Amino acid sequence: MDQQFLIELIGYLGSFLVVVSMLMTSIKKLRIVNTIGSVIFTTYALIIHSYPTAFMNFCLVAINVYKLYRIKKDSPHYHVYESNGKDASLHYLTDYYKEDILHFFPDTDLEAVKDCNFIYIVVCDTAPAGFLIGNRIQADTIDVIVDYSTPKYRDTSVGSYLYQELAKNGIRKLQFCVSSVDHENYMKKMGFTQTVDGFVKEL
Repeated sequence: MDQQFLIELIGYLGSFLVVVSMLMTSIKKLRIVNTIGSVIFTTYALIIHSYPTAFMNFCLVAINVYKLYRIKKDSPHYHVYESNGKDASLHYLTDYYKEDILHFFPDTDLEAVKDCNFIYIVVCDTAPAGFLIGNRIQADTIDVIVDYSTPKYRDTSVGSYLYQELAKNGIRKLQFCVSSVDHENYMKKMGFTQTVDGFVKEL
């Protein structure tokens, strides 16, 4: 394999990664892959002494690094607290988002869930981001009735944060039956395993 072929291969690899990054729906992944592609293409441009091309790609790397820094800095800061069925904020949330909740959990009695013994609410700064309602059936196992994220925070980040916090508090297993196709898709994305009775996730 001659040297010229290797140099051209570096150029094609950089170009390929830049193009592929444009097909990604996640802005963060797009920036990361685009940065890698731009670094490789900058290297290629320097090797072939195409300094304007190298300068342009170097600028793209700098822009991507800055944007990734902003994404990290501006990412939601979640907090979680344990609640109960008498919590007025829980009543407000289930009433305000009732139609949307029932879209994902059509067979759920929202009045009955307030009697559940395991309720966690997630907030982003002071804004409600989601909540999990269920019953503790064992010390480390929760039978989930509602696992809901408000529309503004519906990107799986609320669930990821909440599951980590539950694991820190000794919860090792979540299980529940799901009747909504949309929520089944969410469960699969979050790493739940489908069983005969519903879905199960080990934390």
